Amino acid sequence: MNYLLSLILSFVSLPVIAQLPQPPSDQQDPSSSLPLFVPVTYPQGYFRNPLDFPMSLAANFGELRPNHYHMGLDIRTQHRENQPVHAAADGYVARVEIAPGGFGQAIYIRHPNGFTTVYGHLNQFFPGLAAYVHQQQYRLQSWQVDLTPPPGLFPVRKGDFIAWSGSTGGSQGPHLHFEIRRTAGDANLNPLLFGLPVPDRTPPTLVRLAWYDRNKGIYEQSPHILPIRKNAMTRSAAAHAVAAVHDGPATAEWSVLPALLIVPTPRISFALSAFDTQSGSANPNGIYEADLYVDHLPVIGFQMNDISYDDTRNVNAHIDYKTRETGGPFLQQLFFLSGYPPPSIYRSVIAANHPSGGGNGVPEESPVDPAGQPNAANGVLRLDDSRIHDVRIVVTDPYGNTSECRFHVQYRAQSVVATPANASVDVSAAGTTPLTGKKFYPGMVDGLETPDCAFYLGEKSLYDSAIIGTSVSGYPGSGLSLPGGISAVHTIGARWIPLLDPILVRLQPISAAVQPISTRVTDSTNWSGIYTDTDRIVMVCFDGSQKDVRRPEWQRGWASAHFREFGNFQLVRDTVPPVIAPIGALEGADLSHATRIAFNIRDNLGVLRNFRAEMDGAWLCFTNDKGLAFIYTFDEHCPPGPHTLKVTVEDVAGNRTAGEYHFNR
Repeated sequence: MNYLLSLILSFVSLPVIAQLPQPPSDQQDPSSSLPLFVPVTYPQGYFRNPLDFPMSLAANFGELRPNHYHMGLDIRTQHRENQPVHAAADGYVARVEIAPGGFGQAIYIRHPNGFTTVYGHLNQFFPGLAAYVHQQQYRLQSWQVDLTPPPGLFPVRKGDFIAWSGSTGGSQGPHLHFEIRRTAGDANLNPLLFGLPVPDRTPPTLVRLAWYDRNKGIYEQSPHILPIRKNAMTRSAAAHAVAAVHDGPATAEWSVLPALLIVPTPRISFALSAFDTQSGSANPNGIYEADLYVDHLPVIGFQMNDISYDDTRNVNAHIDYKTRETGGPFLQQLFFLSGYPPPSIYRSVIAANHPSGGGNGVPEESPVDPAGQPNAANGVLRLDDSRIHDVRIVVTDPYGNTSECRFHVQYRAQSVVATPANASVDVSAAGTTPLTGKKFYPGMVDGLETPDCAFYLGEKSLYDSAIIGTSVSGYPGSGLSLPGGISAVHTIGARWIPLLDPILVRLQPISAAVQPISTRVTDSTNWSGIYTDTDRIVMVCFDGSQKDVRRPEWQRGWASAHFREFGNFQLVRDTVPPVIAPIGALEGADLSHATRIAFNIRDNLGVLRNFRAEMDGAWLCFTNDKGLAFIYTFDEHCPPGPHTLKVTVEDVAGNRTAGEYHFNR
């Protein structure tokens, strides 16, 4: 204890950068009694560690991932697969899922207290469940299944063996993905709020702060990055830290450089980069909660809890998506975008007579979800009065460990040239044919049309305003054109503008590429069917090697399809069938000592619509974990003797390839 105290006190002599004014010592900071989130209580100790060794996390709830939050805990399995997995509490198997991506093989257990636990990336289920799933796969003639067994079929007790751990689905290495959901509504809850044995007495780490000019759209600017530095401790703070090691949560204080931030715009918002760790681990995990206070009053905050998979894509409204998509860091926004639909992870105060709304009074009501609340503060600070304002950002983990950053901000006017809000802007890229874009807003149903390209956004497509246009980036055989292209390549928008609801893209092929059956049109309202081979034409959205392939609908010579990303779009006539490649010798082979049959399937556009295998005329179950090889492991469906295996594959355009193989077992 004395050694620990002396170690901490040794840091007291280090310089403290720009000490900020504090409230009088006999006066409590008003913000400390104004929480933005109502504390929630969940059953403590009800759920056990699902593994046989101490819990160590590779990822926690709410971590930021492409197009989604991480919705559970990734528990390390000591770098190995096939560790026993146990039921976290009494219940019954309510759902079983097998898929190439996502959780891979997963079990859902429903518990009598109103919660459901999920166990993902499994290698194999317990024998009774494995036999049931196998039978259902053959009944449905599909390896990929989503099953709901009857409630009484597979009861489990707390601690029962339910599966072997693995790395199936979207996993990049051995671990167990574990979730706790509220059964009613199927919302995911933060498992660390349930008293699981994960020791944590380390405060979150702040990495950087950013501010934004909120007179501009978030996609029309880059963040102004501010460095953050951890403060040296005072003697009283050091003594408190020593006590916290044994008695309670840990705290840390951080400073922004400079301590007085001077900005040239009267409307700003903040975002931050931060991470959290657990005791005994340096692995950087996501943060649980961050709250913004201005002049000692709460403004807005976010908390990672109670998130549905229906809403997880809204991570793209929580982060600075443009910065991340263009290679920058994750920045979590302490402000709310108007296109973020309810429910959100944010809470804020009613804006009237509040610093964020230009006033200096107290909040009028309890904090609310700002989604769908026009009077709620959105995290935009109004600094028109040119006064120096106190800003405090508090980051907290589920155990109450806290990091705090405090600084001042002031607006000082500068001469700037403004761009009219409705001005037409050239958004074309270098080397492309320029076309004019226009500004779109959340809630706006509108589009842009050119002679051979059109796109349309719905009211829930955008999170924030953005200037979106289209330009021609190539023609068949030139520019960015794909092989088989029969239309111009149209670049629509930018990849760093996220979409919630899909956009509708319409393209017209170059006239010589698609020949009409007849020049006479009998139905003036529907021209579908007047073009030949439209079932071999697909619409492709691509950016580098990434491709999204859709089979379009045709009307009056235009092809239409929905996409959830901006990018390059082209109509492609795909007449190249997939390629079936056996892995190892198969035709005429003696497989008496083999354990499996495997195929690699290749397609020129990289997307398959169907794979089917039949042995001696009966459907055969091939796995396709991670969308890689198709594998059949020998079982009772392949008895000893000669066999004929037929494999048929089909791509999105409708091209088919079939292969027939004869072997003996």
